[in-house]
Amino acid sequence: MADNQSNQTDRRTFIQTSMAGILGASVASQWVTDAEAGQASEKPMPMRSFGSTGEKVSLLAVGGYHMGVSRMTDKESVRLVHEAMDNGVNFMDNAWEYHQGRSEVRLGKALKGRRDRAFVMTKHHGREKKMAMRHLEDSLKRLQTDYIDLWMFHECVYDEDPDRIFAPGGGIEAAEEAKRQGKVRYIGFTGHKWPRIHLKMLAYGYPFDAVLMPQNILDGSFRSFEEWVLPVLVKRGIAPLAMKTRASGDILRNGIATPEECWRYVAALPVSTIVSGMDSIEVMRKNLKLAKELEPMSQSEKEAILKRTQEMAENGKYERFKTTRNFDGPVGREMYGIEG
Repeated sequence: MADNQSNQTDRRTFIQTSMAGILGASVASQWVTDAEAGQASEKPMPMRSFGSTGEKVSLLAVGGYHMGVSRMTDKESVRLVHEAMDNGVNFMDNAWEYHQGRSEVRLGKALKGRRDRAFVMTKHHGREKKMAMRHLEDSLKRLQTDYIDLWMFHECVYDEDPDRIFAPGGGIEAAEEAKRQGKVRYIGFTGHKWPRIHLKMLAYGYPFDAVLMPQNILDGSFRSFEEWVLPVLVKRGIAPLAMKTRASGDILRNGIATPEECWRYVAALPVSTIVSGMDSIEVMRKNLKLAKELEPMSQSEKEAILKRTQEMAENGKYERFKTTRNFDGPVGREMYGIEG
């Protein structure tokens, strides 16, 4: 009870001191049900606006991490990307660190002859300019492209991250240089830990184009990115990108909600795309069906499911990426000297 009261106090204090100023400035397989995977739906892929840029992106995005898992071969990964693209998916997620670069290499192979049909996002850990530029050149080489559509500061989950990125010689200087060079079109950042870190990034006033963050049924009731960050992004015309939409599988494993409810809840939010990890053709086809065939939840349905799941959400037990370091990547841990 005391912890809950402390959390409430921290929340009120943070909103009072930070939110007003900011608003004034401008496990893949867990998606799967037990049924056999069928062919993808013939319905068109829903497309949404990418913030205020004028771009259109697919509601479903191919997650980059699962693209590099060892149980998939290069050939299988390429086939997955091709079939997704043939079914209207144009948003491709990736990151410099995924599987020591294997995810980017596989995506690069898949994009041969198709680059103009893909909106490619990759992420980096460059808090300082020099590291960021090195990561950029690595990514361009692996992806076999001369430009990246969306370049993201990856895993802003440590309190020091915003200050380091915006310090003299920081990563934001690399972002600006990369745009001037034509190697990057849009800039954004990601994080899964604390809404306050996202708000601190936004408080610098930089004109970010996109932000990737957890969006799911439980998030609405605990350290809520939906409540604290999403309205800021919408107000500024920054594209909100959704991840952790099943809380890394914990929602399904614990019977909190169905895959259909998870999808419909997030699809009802003003997000540009939903990044989903897919480690097989079968999983990809199931995700295509969710994206193409399901209608977003109504407001009354959202309110009902939030009420139903509120008690399970309150202590963050099932959003472990917020409450533990288990989901923090190895590069960030090394940068800050965190073991484990």
